[in-house]
Amino acid sequence: MTSLNASLVRGAVTSPFKRAGQPGATLPADRLTRPAAPLAPGPLAAYSRMCGFAESGPVPLTYPHVLAFPLAMRLMTGRSFPLPVVGLVHTWIEIAPHRAVQPTESLELAVYADGLTPHRRGTEVTMVTEARVGGELAWESRSGYLSRHGKADTTASERSAPAVGDLPAVAEWRLPGDLGRRYGAVSGDRNPIHLYPLTARLFGFPRAIAHGMWTVARCLAEAENPAGIRSVRAEFRAPVLLPATVTYAAAPSGAAFALRGADGGRVHLAGTLSRDSP
Repeated sequence: MTSLNASLVRGAVTSPFKRAGQPGATLPADRLTRPAAPLAPGPLAAYSRMCGFAESGPVPLTYPHVLAFPLAMRLMTGRSFPLPVVGLVHTWIEIAPHRAVQPTESLELAVYADGLTPHRRGTEVTMVTEARVGGELAWESRSGYLSRHGKADTTASERSAPAVGDLPAVAEWRLPGDLGRRYGAVSGDRNPIHLYPLTARLFGFPRAIAHGMWTVARCLAEAENPAGIRSVRAEFRAPVLLPATVTYAAAPSGAAFALRGADGGRVHLAGTLSRDSP
């Protein structure tokens, strides 16, 4: 968490000197790693409770991303990273667990940047995270982060978002105003947009917003048998202003899910998943 807080400060300092959309911009070739280390039981249990996962069984599907996020932030706030981290928006994530990770195992983590893509609202960078156990790849994810700049370009490529259609409501959740501070305490992600109305307003939000990674984790925790999920793709479509009441919806097959406003209107998150064959 200390290294993540240092990266947030470094990002605030370096961002004014970076300009997205520069012709010929390149990504650093660095591959940042954390040597294999055991999982701390206390933080893992606190994270599981915060997101609604069972405190026994395999490591939650989203937890390796949280563990590796300080590495990603260190890379994205470095001098050679071309996009300003302030204002960077997490737009989507794909998770592929190659097998269940057990709480007693030691994880080696690695993060690297894998391409800049023109987006109709700016430039998107893809970040890759890998978790290995005993040298073997056990889990990986790909995330898109958008840097908005210039005018909208209708010719630029953009990944198609999962269709959610009229998914039936499964559960309703009341999210407290301090959700961002509570999740920040267990994840280390204390971005000001998630903490208080005043700090969120500095970045254009009327109130603090929920962490996108909390919303996808909470949805996956609600899914039947989350340990059997083999791949996930989630799109972060609109911020959840706190406090809020939201609805978790999912297809009867479990292959699609969404988080939307309690009135059934605004879609905050849309996702698809696949499972192990019976």
